[in-house]
Amino acid sequence: MKRKFASVVVIFAVILSLAALAQTGTAAPAPASAPPAAAPAGAPAPVAVAGVTKVGIINIQGAILASNEGRRDLEQLDKKFDPKRTELQNLNKEIEDLKKQLSAQGDKMNEDARNNLVRSLETKQKAMQRANEDAQNDYQQQQAEIAQRILQKMAPLIDKFAKDNQYGVLMDVSQPWPQGPVLWFGAGADVTRQVVDLYNAQSGVPAPASSSSSTNKPTSGTTTPKPAAKPPTPAATPAKPQ
Repeated sequence: MKRKFASVVVIFAVILSLAALAQTGTAAPAPASAPPAAAPAGAPAPVAVAGVTKVGIINIQGAILASNEGRRDLEQLDKKFDPKRTELQNLNKEIEDLKKQLSAQGDKMNEDARNNLVRSLETKQKAMQRANEDAQNDYQQQQAEIAQRILQKMAPLIDKFAKDNQYGVLMDVSQPWPQGPVLWFGAGADVTRQVVDLYNAQSGVPAPASSSSSTNKPTSGTTTPKPAAKPPTPAATPAKPQ
């Protein structure tokens, strides 16, 4: 099921959650090593070799949306808003019918009838705009709540995964450059799929039967995957149900 919706704004919450987790899970500093023995007279000065930090890439937003739990909950949210979507489509049809009537008959009506038709059209347009904005805000708020709830359970798993695999840094690429900090990375650095598989195993939530296997694979790159849900249709051109 291919559906579009406004992107979930979870990046700020992701940063806060992972930062708090890092503060509470930071390992104790290693004890200071003994001072090196003095080099023999005439020996060349030792060359310092910088340590190598293992860096990985993860698309947090993509991982949330690609998880079985995320797909299931977003599909349920999408179905929940189907009646509102239909309501907005019907209201939009009434507006379009009034516009056609005004265009076809407006110059033939008396002034009072034409004014009444114009007022009715304006009233319905304002009602449509308010209803659409309210539905969009409600949809996006519930969408963000789903993402934040999953993130709270996924964050400890990411922390354990990074430590078990000796990563010094995991960078989030939910936002593509230049909005995000990462300009380029190789596919081998992307651990999003591994985290999704681990989370699916931990949650025990089966893959939604209505989604094809191609819709739950996070993208290996800076492109943010699209969720499998859609918002209420825009006021001007409501989309047909898919």
